[in-house]
Amino acid sequence: MNWYRRNGRKLPWRETRDPYAILVSEFMLQQTQVATVIPYYDKWLRRFPDFAALARAPESDILHAWQGLGYYARARNLHAVAKTVQCRQGGRFPRNLAAISELPGIGRYTANAVATFAFDQPVPIVETNTARVLARLFDFRRPIDLAAGRKELWKRAGILVPVNSARIYNSALTDLGALICLPRQPRCEVCPVKKFCRAKNPESLPIKKKRLPTMRLRENHALIVQSRQVLLQKAKNRWRGMWILPPLRMQSADRQPAYRSIFPFTNHRVTLNVYADYRRKAKGRSQRWIKIDSLDSIPIPSPHRRAFQSLLLDDAVRQEK
Repeated sequence: MNWYRRNGRKLPWRETRDPYAILVSEFMLQQTQVATVIPYYDKWLRRFPDFAALARAPESDILHAWQGLGYYARARNLHAVAKTVQCRQGGRFPRNLAAISELPGIGRYTANAVATFAFDQPVPIVETNTARVLARLFDFRRPIDLAAGRKELWKRAGILVPVNSARIYNSALTDLGALICLPRQPRCEVCPVKKFCRAKNPESLPIKKKRLPTMRLRENHALIVQSRQVLLQKAKNRWRGMWILPPLRMQSADRQPAYRSIFPFTNHRVTLNVYADYRRKAKGRSQRWIKIDSLDSIPIPSPHRRAFQSLLLDDAVRQEK
């Protein structure tokens, strides 16, 4: 904790004890790096400053504000929490850990994180950074992403949490993993708790189950432009509630796409092919013509936004020539 007071990171969500602001940061930080989150966090709080503002907002506005962060279920869960807090809690976020855990989309880590960072409750937190630190301190030799290993690691984490200043302790443990106890080439020589560490080979820890093989997918879509309008489709499943380029069923692989990109999604590697100048009319209620000038105001997943921005820019350049 003394090390943290001298060396800890200055992060905007550490400047507040507001459970709403802390909850927003925790949702955003799931599977997303701190440097990426900070500008989104600041903009989000300006746009949705509290539970009431978020609960009132339509889902399309929330998805639009979230676009670029990915894993959009987090945004929907955060919206659901805001509605629940407003409708069932009178706008006040509960302090009781059990009540926090019952809110939609909040698991054990997120519940404990809000309890300790907002209310200074002496509860453990186990996430990527703290799990690595704890596994090395205890020389923990069981897979931390299987149920038995995860349960035991949480138990050991709970043993170490102090009754007082748990908020500072948990922040320190997180930063120890982020700054010193690194996944590769840990800085053991300057670690403030090295004399307690039992790990003989820190880089071999933590142990995790064998990763699933990456699945490769190919997705074909059409860019259809008419009268300065783009045909888009309301997505289901992965990007539910967002607008994407219309899916295209290819009868042949002979045609070359006008645009191709590859992006990761969970344990998938997706090749996105976009075919331009494919003319057709809007089909059904899920498809709509959107003015090009209005595209920035609607929620569109980043891979599709990058695709049509690239293709529309190329078209504009060709027209100028």
